[in-house]
Amino acid sequence: MAAETFGLISLVPPFLAIVLAIVTRKPILSLFLGIWSGAVIFTGGHGVVQTLEWVAGSIGDESLFNPKIMMIVLFLGAGVALIWRLGGAAAIANAATSRLDTQRKVGLGTWIFGMLWFFGDYSNTAIVGTTMREIADEMRISREKLSYIIDSTAAPVATFGISSWVVYQLSMIREGYDAAGIEAGTDAPAAFALFIQSVPFNMYCIFAVVMVGIIVITQRDFGEMLDAEHRSWKEGKVLRDNAVPMQSAEESLGEMLTDSPQLRYFLVPVGSLIVVVFSGAIYTGLQAAESNVSLLDVNSISGFFSMLLDVVGNADFVSALLWGTFTMVSVGIAMGVLGGLADLDEAMDTVIDGFSMMLTALSILVMAWTIGTVTTELGTGVFVTNVAEQFVTPLLLPVVVLLASALIAFSTGTSWGTMAIVTPIAVPLAWSVAGGTPELLPAAIGTVFSGAIFGDHCSPISDTTILSSTFTGADHIDHVRTQMYYAVTVLTVAITMLLVWGATSVTPLVLLPVGVVALYGLVYVLSEWDANRKDVVPQAARAPREASASDD
Repeated sequence: MAAETFGLISLVPPFLAIVLAIVTRKPILSLFLGIWSGAVIFTGGHGVVQTLEWVAGSIGDESLFNPKIMMIVLFLGAGVALIWRLGGAAAIANAATSRLDTQRKVGLGTWIFGMLWFFGDYSNTAIVGTTMREIADEMRISREKLSYIIDSTAAPVATFGISSWVVYQLSMIREGYDAAGIEAGTDAPAAFALFIQSVPFNMYCIFAVVMVGIIVITQRDFGEMLDAEHRSWKEGKVLRDNAVPMQSAEESLGEMLTDSPQLRYFLVPVGSLIVVVFSGAIYTGLQAAESNVSLLDVNSISGFFSMLLDVVGNADFVSALLWGTFTMVSVGIAMGVLGGLADLDEAMDTVIDGFSMMLTALSILVMAWTIGTVTTELGTGVFVTNVAEQFVTPLLLPVVVLLASALIAFSTGTSWGTMAIVTPIAVPLAWSVAGGTPELLPAAIGTVFSGAIFGDHCSPISDTTILSSTFTGADHIDHVRTQMYYAVTVLTVAITMLLVWGATSVTPLVLLPVGVVALYGLVYVLSEWDANRKDVVPQAARAPREASASDD
């Protein structure tokens, strides 16, 4: 680990970014000013030139890692836009909703559709929210409930899928390694291998997705969601009186180019993405692997898994994602033009619209990379590590990292920005607390991601939370207030499981099912208690229903 640090003043850039984000509610500007303050500290007053140099370095690093990620994000936006305009998204929604004739079925359909659309949180909220809103209204599901389902199957799912989230998380792991002076593949696992190891520790995201399933299947609610569901079911009011719903999603996405949506416009582009990504990963893994296990000598189970781990650990997933997303866009353009749905001009305009849709994400991405550079140059991680290692134990580390990430994400409204601020600090801290070994790195990485997304879910200034309200047509503050009860419940279970892991060293793979059981128990107990307190039934769909105009 680098020994140089600017000391206490090295905390100014991330702290300034957090405070400004709270005051201005503008995360991109806040991150930029945090970067500028770091440049002033680093140069002794000549901050502008250094700031621009750092930003430019983040955009065009010598390894081409960051530029590749930017291209992936743009291609994902273009691919989603093409699938939408060619009718592929509508076709998959029509197929999913054709037999959804009860509240439970609609909820399950939305939950499953949200998990299948794992390419990104923006596209998830846009596509799933827009396509499921009408049928949810017909089944008297409150807009608050629909927004919750959409929001909790957007970012939490994207963190594990073929998405810009995964490549961003990989870049954050690399930033953390740089801050700690760790050599990937030598001192600690390669970035992708560490990401895989961190997944079981990303408990908030896993439990958040499971929580949606529990709520949908049991149809039990508590907190303000119970009130919203009773209002919607009994009176047919999917929005409360005087609610102010967000704007129509169709205005942002544009009109489809067909009146007869067909599944192939979804399945073929997405299928090509998946095939190319996995093929590319296998190809690059085989090319780079230096395993002692012969590819022909896999008769034993241990030999096969040894080869598999070697291939996965050496695979260039970033390049594979770049190839796959480019293929998805190319296939979408070809299908649209050859299928007669769009001419070349319309297809390219759609691609540009898709690029535009991702500009906010790209801006945060670049600012996040750069503030990571700032904290590394100023030795912020070294300073925090030197202070925190005196009282942070292996037992407390995951919880401390999770709560710190949650607080920052809630305050700033950006999970990506939070990851950029916390990761370069959390990785050196975990490395130091574990005595210079990678033992605690998976827990540190997983809890950074968990805390960032929890804070994002509860923050009224979060972009994905705002988009969830927008694309479901919900009142934004109503969405935040009703979702917060469930998010805090999930966080409580995640913290409990992490403390158990720290105290017992039981594998998180065992604790995850225990946490699911605990979640179910909490939903049952809290729904019964809240319903008794309000003198209603915990399952709104079992209450008497009043006639409304929507029944005519």
